[in-house]
Amino acid sequence: STQLHAIGPLDGRYRNRLQQVSDHFSEFAYIKYRVHVEIEYFIALLSMQPPLPQLAEVQPSPTLLEKLRGIYLNFADKDAEWVKQTEFKGGAEGGPPLATNHDVKAVEYFIKWRLTQMSSEPGMEKLTKVKEFVHFGLTSQDINNTCYPLMILNFYRSVYLPKLAQVLCVLDSYARRWADVPLLARTHGQPASPTRMGKEIMVFVHRIKSQVENLESVPHCSKFGGATGNLNAHKVAYPDRDWIAFCNALIDGLGLQRLQCTTQIEHYDNMAALFDGTRRINVILIDLARDIWTYISQGLFKQKTKAGEIGSSAMPHKVNPIDFENAEGNFGIANAILEHLSNKLPISRLQRDLTDSTVSRNVGVPLGHTMVALDSMLKGLGKLLLDEAAVSADLNGHWEVTAEAIQTVLRREQVDGAYELLKEETRGAAVTQESITRFIDKLEKHDTIKLGADVIASLRAISPSNYVGFFEPGEALEKWAESKLSAKSRKAVLEAIVSQREALASSQ
Repeated sequence: STQLHAIGPLDGRYRNRLQQVSDHFSEFAYIKYRVHVEIEYFIALLSMQPPLPQLAEVQPSPTLLEKLRGIYLNFADKDAEWVKQTEFKGGAEGGPPLATNHDVKAVEYFIKWRLTQMSSEPGMEKLTKVKEFVHFGLTSQDINNTCYPLMILNFYRSVYLPKLAQVLCVLDSYARRWADVPLLARTHGQPASPTRMGKEIMVFVHRIKSQVENLESVPHCSKFGGATGNLNAHKVAYPDRDWIAFCNALIDGLGLQRLQCTTQIEHYDNMAALFDGTRRINVILIDLARDIWTYISQGLFKQKTKAGEIGSSAMPHKVNPIDFENAEGNFGIANAILEHLSNKLPISRLQRDLTDSTVSRNVGVPLGHTMVALDSMLKGLGKLLLDEAAVSADLNGHWEVTAEAIQTVLRREQVDGAYELLKEETRGAAVTQESITRFIDKLEKHDTIKLGADVIASLRAISPSNYVGFFEPGEALEKWAESKLSAKSRKAVLEAIVSQREALASSQ
């Protein structure tokens, strides 16, 4: 099996989870995207008005355009193998006899070969005369620096954001379900003012949504300007044509923004911002994984078990939080590579060195690990069972957390040294419901502190389970997606939310 012999886990252990990532970042996908961009550029040249003199005999009829686009729409493994053979060995049918040792040139030869094949069809005879306009005036990076933004854009919209939306949907649902479950907070690992389990989950929903909005604001840009970014070759060939407007329109038609001032390559600043934004979301999810892990360790969450699964090879009783640990580990690996990509890619010597080429080929790796982590996070969240009895026992075992409430009421009543009174009563001592009651009894009978009966009654009413402050779950996740996400991201995200809600309903 190829998976058994894979060097890394993405193509080995996790391969079955990552077909959608492969569809965007595999070698096959990269070649297909290159063919796509080359064909659309060739079509744009054929469609210029007035036509370029050398292309005037070839009319861009609907039939011709359909056949040209079919080259990339119907791109298959055998086509990718033709390209790889041409790059590394040569001798592919209709291709050069020797290896090109150049990946983009091999793609150019592939398209020219396909044009030669098409020229034997009725009405297509003149295609052979214009095949030198494939890759006309371009450098490899015009193609590559259009492919990668397209690959990333399509991946984020169709794969990453919908999967993240599924995680958000589960978190949002839990936050609302547990909105009224009081929880003992812990700051510095010590008991602190009570909160609600739902609110603590909603914190992560808000954090992630904010960062998704930032991601959505990052432009997806292409470099398309020739060998050093000035369209020199285009200008020398046809100086009277507005090549800047032509290139802008081409890239806009592909769904990207064309960078107007570049060297030979894209400067990658926006791509780096995208990677940094993804990394921030991963950091938030690492934080979530660790918190859930801790709640499980404290016994506040139990995990659903599945027949046949083994938690420990030595301890049969264990149900380990492996999904959250897997998520944390994969998010960490993803972030290490994302950080390198965002630090390295914007740096290139003078007008270009080749270091970005080998580095950018790894874009799919951190995104693959991110998807594995999201998948594990989703799986782990689906196993959670809140033990409300354990949550209540944990909270009601720490009456010292009512000290803040009591001293605040005393301050309101202008009792001198209210903080110090409670500090003396609670710090370092075993504080129980009974000891708090005794303290309030003392206040009621105090010689110098005079509190009304209503104030005393309000103090007696305070408990760990009702001292939880405010929490409103806020707008529905769907409403957020409709108002904050771009139209092109929104549809897939909303579909993912609906699907996840149905899955949650069926699992209850």
